[in-house]
Amino acid sequence: MTSADVLEQGLEAYANQRWREAFDALTRADADAEVEFEPDLLARLATAAILIGDDSGVDTATRAHEAFLRAGDEAGAARAAVWIGMHLIDEGEFARGGGWFARAQRLVESGGDAASVGGLVLIPQALRALYGGDPAGAREMFSQALTIGERFGDRDTIGLARLGLGQVEISAGEADVGFTLFDEVMVAVTAGELSPVPSGIAYCAVIGTCHLAFDFGRAREWTVALDRWCSAQPDMVAFSGQCQSHRAALYRLHGAWQDAFEAATVALARARRGDRDAFYGAWYEQGEIQRLRGEVDAADESYRRASETGYPPEPGLALLRLAQGRARSAQSLLREAMARPDVLDRQRMQSALVEVELALHDTAAARRAVDDLIAMTRNAPKPMLRAVVDGAEGSVLLEEGEARDALERLRRAWAIWHELDVPYEAARCRVLAARACRALGDEASASMELDAARTAFAELGAAPDLARLDSLARAIADDAFGPLTAREVEVVRLVAAGKTNRAIADELYLSEKTVERHLSNVFVKLAIRSRAALTAYAYEHALV
Repeated sequence: MTSADVLEQGLEAYANQRWREAFDALTRADADAEVEFEPDLLARLATAAILIGDDSGVDTATRAHEAFLRAGDEAGAARAAVWIGMHLIDEGEFARGGGWFARAQRLVESGGDAASVGGLVLIPQALRALYGGDPAGAREMFSQALTIGERFGDRDTIGLARLGLGQVEISAGEADVGFTLFDEVMVAVTAGELSPVPSGIAYCAVIGTCHLAFDFGRAREWTVALDRWCSAQPDMVAFSGQCQSHRAALYRLHGAWQDAFEAATVALARARRGDRDAFYGAWYEQGEIQRLRGEVDAADESYRRASETGYPPEPGLALLRLAQGRARSAQSLLREAMARPDVLDRQRMQSALVEVELALHDTAAARRAVDDLIAMTRNAPKPMLRAVVDGAEGSVLLEEGEARDALERLRRAWAIWHELDVPYEAARCRVLAARACRALGDEASASMELDAARTAFAELGAAPDLARLDSLARAIADDAFGPLTAREVEVVRLVAAGKTNRAIADELYLSEKTVERHLSNVFVKLAIRSRAALTAYAYEHALV
């Protein structure tokens, strides 16, 4: 095969997103002195290297940048500099990344064709403002980037600018505006209008924001699309780990916990191969499954590894501390994490804070937390978010003694969780609903709710929740039986059924003398003197 044939093979593979084949062929062509490798070919080779996780990506992109400069193509050089900077920042090399951004900015300011890259140069600056707590500055820079991108017909810049504006709007509580922008970006992605790296950025940013904003439907829809996109490029490492992390989150919500754990494990493998942005989601999702199963030490380690990426492992770690009986530690972790400027992060953690405040028996603080949650979500009426708010408010109303209002909120939350097929959260609502029913004197409904929750927890493998539920059921039984022991209640029920002491002894495998002793104790405890009065008591207190 001639050098020209190898180059043609590489270009054809690149066009069809066969990244490993493209990388191998273009690398061979690049090594052949007979082939003149244009700057654009070097840029494609660098892209293929980055997508398959090869360490040569930045070096090759640097060669492309220098080649563009030698060719007098300052726009191409500036564009290469921006992408090198973004990749380095993603790798945690902030000084080097900042240097490349400064070089791109200098080229843009020099005038000429490089001005067309001015919008792309603004994207990383706008992202710093967004994540640094300056949404107004971010909105201004994303808007400028969009204007420049539209002026020069730069589809990558247009897509990334709209993506950023969508994040700004959603963080400001304008969810409908933000998601409309997201949908427009994703139309461009699925139509193949954006190049591979911006396409992957868009997929992962949109899905991540959907999870933060509790837009379950969009998260599921775009995760399926991302899965198809990654599957069509099986040798692509970049973004593939993040895809698996998003799959793990959906599996967890749907109650497929083993599938979720396995997807998170695959995400970790892809992260180690080069998709570094997958580390946080992979470790966090593993921690969530381990916490829900009661694997405390393993969950602690997974959350620790997630925190090493620079992102807080909340609310998961705080809820783990709460399950360990360390409510003050949980409260401290949540408050520290919620001090970050990101509104969506605070919103995601608010319901956990409500749970922690209630565990600390500070109903007033829990009420403030749930009121803050309601205020945060007033303009975001997504079904999943309504379920979160109703569940949190129902739990607070229950502690405030408003059982009827609490039951209304909790049953409304349960209906949404059930409709969304999120069995764990639905079961948690049923446990709280049982407490509300009992406060209203409806013991039969309370028992039904607890039985349904127990079945769901058992099917999921939620060992800690099963243990808490059984403890609650025992407490309810103890209260319902008053001063009587469980054995004494059995005797009373059989007396109420009209059985003699001999028949009771036979049924319970006791001696008749033991039955007589139980009855004597019951008569004393209840200040009752006859079997007829005892039968009346049994019916009056719903023991039969």
